[in-house]
Amino acid sequence: MGLSSPLPAGRLTTDPWWRSAVVYQVYPRSFADADGDGIGDLRGILDHLDHIADLGVDVVWLSPVYRSPQDDNGYDISDYQDIDPMFGTLRDLDDLIAALHERGMRLVMDLVVNHTSDEHPWFEESRQGRDTATADWYIWRDPRPGFEGGTPGAEPNNWGSFFSGSAWQWVPERGQYYLHLFSRKQPDLNWENPEVRSAVFRMMGWWLDRGIDGFRMDVVNFLSKDPELPDGEVGPSGWGDGFPYFSYGPRIHDHLAEMRREVFDPRPGTYLTVGEMPGVTPEQGLRFTDSETGQLDMVFQFEHVSLDGEGSKWVHRPITVVDLKRSLARWQDALGTRGWNSLYWNNHDQPRVVSRWGDDGRFWYESATALATVLHLHRGTPYVYQGEELGMTNVDFQDIREFRDIESLNYYDAAVNQLGLDPDTVLAAMRRISRDNARAPMQWTDGEQAGFTSGRPWIDVNPNHSWLNAAAQRDDPTSVYAHYRMLIALRHSDPVVALGQFRLLLPEHPAIWAFEREHEGARAVVAANFTSEDVELALPETEGTRLLSTNYPDEGTPGLLRPWEARIHRT
Repeated sequence: MGLSSPLPAGRLTTDPWWRSAVVYQVYPRSFADADGDGIGDLRGILDHLDHIADLGVDVVWLSPVYRSPQDDNGYDISDYQDIDPMFGTLRDLDDLIAALHERGMRLVMDLVVNHTSDEHPWFEESRQGRDTATADWYIWRDPRPGFEGGTPGAEPNNWGSFFSGSAWQWVPERGQYYLHLFSRKQPDLNWENPEVRSAVFRMMGWWLDRGIDGFRMDVVNFLSKDPELPDGEVGPSGWGDGFPYFSYGPRIHDHLAEMRREVFDPRPGTYLTVGEMPGVTPEQGLRFTDSETGQLDMVFQFEHVSLDGEGSKWVHRPITVVDLKRSLARWQDALGTRGWNSLYWNNHDQPRVVSRWGDDGRFWYESATALATVLHLHRGTPYVYQGEELGMTNVDFQDIREFRDIESLNYYDAAVNQLGLDPDTVLAAMRRISRDNARAPMQWTDGEQAGFTSGRPWIDVNPNHSWLNAAAQRDDPTSVYAHYRMLIALRHSDPVVALGQFRLLLPEHPAIWAFEREHEGARAVVAANFTSEDVELALPETEGTRLLSTNYPDEGTPGLLRPWEARIHRT
């Protein structure tokens, strides 16, 4: 809630600038619909920029709005230099860039260059034959020796796709298979071909010259594959695990270093480069983000958001606060003062954190703000996913027909129709972890369709918008939105929060998440109760400090943390 004493005056000047910045992710399809067709668009974002600006964030990360068949909601791109008509036009994007810059914010675009759409002209030409101009722009292989192409077992290796089934698709007119780590409509580009790299770098430069401020790079650690493409260990799905052979390939650092030299170094200004990297280790993360030798500013790692899956995101593994804080602390320690962390609970691929690891019932407000406090007080750049600043929750999907996500639908088909699993059990897993939880429309008002659209939304709104919405929170000093504003202002003004070193406290405590930040002799101590019961707290590190913030209306009882209470102490 309120602060017990004023924040330090002024705004920090940090070099680089993103060390004291906060990023807000917009998933355009679900943010705001200006034309009533039920799908969010660029004009809808423009109409709601004040909501983002008033939060105090520095950067808007825009999920893909490029021209696309929408097989994977825009992560299958058919034209990198045009806007899909469902979202608007290039002029609309230019207007958005200008409006953000006028408000002192920057725009980061999603860059998806591990793969394109199979409707991209590059691929349409490549699939026609082995002597076309783009013949080697994708990863093509002959059938396995002794097998006829297109028959079971003829795939070049046994890798499975992230979206179920084989990672290979047969093309009769070419007489070869192409690799698709995701949907069959998302063929992987061949980054070993210098012509591919050159074309991608030119496209990136075109966007930077148009005025954007950087890129969030989708599965960018997958660009380099083991050239032998060996079979992987077969898992429960019946397909081989190719992950060891493409998650940290032999030339990934070379490719990213070339990208920096060709795209960013020749241009004036400081751009933001963020690499989404499933499976990256802390040691690899440091190598990517080292302030002296790294190729990227920061990485998205998946360790903490994979803890509650047992071999698969769909198989639930209960976790504890000890699991979570150990994971984040491991990354804090490994990247230290040389690398830089991305800090996130939510994005378009993750369910809502207040439902996942909080208490979205009785202690909805307290757990939403406790989770926010802990995350934003770590060392790194925090990311806020649309609706997170309101405490939006998972959706109680009841029927398979309510889902839209290709990953979820493919999983249901494989689990129920191929493996014979119980449909109710499969649906329960989907309700918990499906990406559609994050993709339900933004909840603007308590009115029809949550104020998202005047038409029928592409996916149903969460019924709890009747009380959980932006209009109810924007001017309420005790709201989740207000708490996020406070945390963002604190990062902007307090060098301990933006730059301080990190030390985990009480590492084995089963309920309390506590840590210390220190910078030039000044300290901040954070203590949060991650349960729905009172917990006694003895924390000597808080002696001689003042209580800067709590998510309760009063300071409470010394030595006791109330359910989901989060306290920030400052020297």
